[in-house]
Amino acid sequence: MIKVMDSDERKPAAKLSTTVENYLSLIYVLERDNEAVVGVQLAELLGVTPPTVTNTLKRMARDGLIKMDETGPHLTEQGWDSARTVMRRHMLTEWMMARMLPWSKLHQEAHNLEHAISAEAEAALFEDLGRPKTCPHGNPLPGQEKAVTSWRPLTKIPPKAKIIVRRVHELAEQNSELMAFLESKGIMPGVEATVVEVLPFNQTITLEVQKQRATLGFAAARYVFVEPSA
Repeated sequence: MIKVMDSDERKPAAKLSTTVENYLSLIYVLERDNEAVVGVQLAELLGVTPPTVTNTLKRMARDGLIKMDETGPHLTEQGWDSARTVMRRHMLTEWMMARMLPWSKLHQEAHNLEHAISAEAEAALFEDLGRPKTCPHGNPLPGQEKAVTSWRPLTKIPPKAKIIVRRVHELAEQNSELMAFLESKGIMPGVEATVVEVLPFNQTITLEVQKQRATLGFAAARYVFVEPSA
């Protein structure tokens, strides 16, 4: 079970390298969702080689951020605290950039800036943005996981259902082409849609969004979370 901590209770974390913060973010998301943390997947998502992942994880274990067992790496309490800080600053930076940039580009731009955000700037952003519970893509800020628990992946929705898009998962945010496609089709948090067709034999879901149709493969659709439209 993930132990969450209110922002007012957090202790300042020592400054970590950009590389380590990137690893912490991904491990945080996978462990938060009870997914296995696999070195090959980390290598693919980070764009590095498996040996590089192995060496970095060894350093993180040495520094007390993770512990290793037969199932892979797991965040320690120190690791959780550091990862929450990175994720919170990333998400707040996304909101800040949302005033200026397309929705599909927020993740990458925030990824470039998040490492420079100080604790003071983080606190100021949090207040200025109205203490958001989610990022612009609908993912929960650390400590706000309950806000998204009722939303279901699009792959679990039957044909003809009317829905509201609520969230695009962090792992989908890693794919800039997918994010651009979703934005071009209007598949973004807060948008109403209808599930027109679900074809299990070729693993596709077709939506009608703002009077246009868009088809997603199951591999992408499982990262889009929705709730029934009133």
